[in-house]
Parts: sequence; C-alpha cells; structure tokens
Amino acid sequence: MSIVGFRAMTKTIANGALTIAFALMAGAALSQPPFGSPPQPRPDATLAAAPAGFDARREGVPAGLVERIEFDSKVTGGKRPASVYLPPGYAPDKKYPVLYLLHGIGGNETHWPGPGAAGAILDNLIANGKAVPMIVVMPNGRASNEPSTLFAGGRGPGGAGPGGAAPGAGGGGPGAPAAGTRGGPGGLDRAAMAVEFEAYAAFERELIGDLVPFIEARYSVTADRMHRALAGLSMGGGQSLNFGLNNVDTFAWVGGFSSAPNTKAPAELAPDAAAARRLELLWVSCGNEDGLFNISAGVHEYLAAQNVPHKWYIDAGAHTFPVWKNDLYHFASLLFRK
Repeated sequence: MSIVGFRAMTKTIANGALTIAFALMAGAALSQPPFGSPPQPRPDATLAAAPAGFDARREGVPAGLVERIEFDSKVTGGKRPASVYLPPGYAPDKKYPVLYLLHGIGGNETHWPGPGAAGAILDNLIANGKAVPMIVVMPNGRASNEPSTLFAGGRGPGGAGPGGAAPGAGGGGPGAPAAGTRGGPGGLDRAAMAVEFEAYAAFERELIGDLVPFIEARYSVTADRMHRALAGLSMGGGQSLNFGLNNVDTFAWVGGFSSAPNTKAPAELAPDAAAARRLELLWVSCGNEDGLFNISAGVHEYLAAQNVPHKWYIDAGAHTFPVWKNDLYHFASLLFRK
C-alpha cells in the first residue's frame, strides 16, 4: 500500500478522527524496514556530508555534560524524564539558548545522546566555532501513561528501552511487533498505533506547558522565542513541524528530519503563511533512499508555493541515524545566529 493509502486510514476516537498512519515510522532505531518506496529516480543529495569524525569524541575537545532530569507533567499527572546537554564551561551567570531535540517512535530520552551522538556533535561544533554554545533538551516525546504495545520489548509508559532495536527488525526480540490484533499497516496493531499517535500528539501540551517552563526555571537561559529551537527525527520531525509551526510565538527555529506520517498535511501544517514567515529558520530534509521521502518533499513543495522561506535538503541515505546526525550537525550550526 502507498503512503497515501496509509494516510487515508482513520479510526474515530473520542470526538475526532485519528489518522492511523504509522506503519514503520520509527525514528529511534539505527535503521528501519522500508515504508513505501524510495523516490525513483533517486534524487541527488544536496546536503554535504559532515567532516569525518564529526560525531566522535576528540582528544583535546572540551566535553559538555549530559544529565538526566525529571519534571512534573500536567498531561500525565506524574514525573517525566529528559536528557539535558550543557555545553562545555556552562556557567549560571551566562545566558544560553535552548534546542529541544525530539526522538522517533519507539525511542526515548536516551536516543539522541546515545546512538544520535548529540553531545559529541555539539562539543565538536562549539570547539570549532561552528555553533553557538547552547543547551540541548532531549525529552521523552511520548506523553502518556498507557503502556507502549506497538513494539515488543518496550519499557512501558514512555517508549522503548534503551536498546533501540529497529521496530520489526528481527523475530521476537526488542522492537518486534507486539502480539495482538493485526490489521494495521505492516501487520501492526491498529489499536496500538492509535495509542502511540495520541501519546505523541499530546506532547505538544506537555512541551509548551510543562517542559519549557521547567527548563527556564532550572537553567540559565534566555527565555524568548529567538533563543528557542525545536527539531526532531522521524516521528519527532513530524512533531517538530506540527508544534513549531503552531507555536511561532514560542519557537523561532524549527527543523524536521525525515518527518514521519504524523506530519500534518501541508495546508493544515502552515495554514497561515504570514505566521510561518516569522520563523528565523524552517528546515525540512530527508534521505534520498527513504520510503518517507514524499512527506518531506510535499511539505517543501507547499512551502515554496506559499513563498514561505525555508531550507530544503536531500540527504544521501535512508531512514537511519547517519542521516539524522548529519542533519543535526548542519542544523545546529545555523541556530541562534541573529
């Protein structure tokens, strides 16, 4: 079935129609089974590869600190986790901008600092003078008390465990489809997909209402839109575009890396072109071997037709962390320059 076909499947929940569009959207894993078909003919990559070793610790480069925090959520009524990167030399008497960096479905707050190497990438960029020293908040973007049953081996509420196996990548181990009533895309459980969709959408309220105020009370930050950025991969890329374009008074820098089918339809994503033009940076990118390519390409085409300034990049690669790490390298280098 095509991506369009998956987008068309809906299930009514409460008072609205919930689009069941998940299939193999996971961004937490190092690689994913194909969803849809990669573009043919394959477009040329337009985003340069980051320098060799950009994502590795280097001798002599000061290292930032990654710490785990918990904050109170009015959405779930409990404590919620996040990983926070503090740049080298972080000092409470200095003000810092903040990047909120989101994982994909099946992931959690450990994936960007772990397989995503966000700390090493930022350390190297800052040491080379290619990025402004910034705080990076890597939360758990699944705002629900409902256990995650879409993939086996999850840790319960909040997403998969730290292993980060690819959903559907191997029989019965972590990340394999959960047992239950199949019938959704890829043989996945439609009810389980509906739970995930709601949980990731609910994170918008938690991000704006709970996490941002917590970070700005705990750390030394400049608390205005010009000093807040939002980006993510796969499911988190869809969240970032959805939430960022819906909250231009909160974020001035927004990026979607290989955004998943949770991304709103372009006309719904940016119904007010004038509001979208307020962003200092709107980044849309996807790999040229990615089965989700048409989602990002469709967003780009709509933004271009509406004369909304944005960066559109095609990566060399599929739905994998090497692509997303390269995106982070280039995206972070553009942030907070005004």
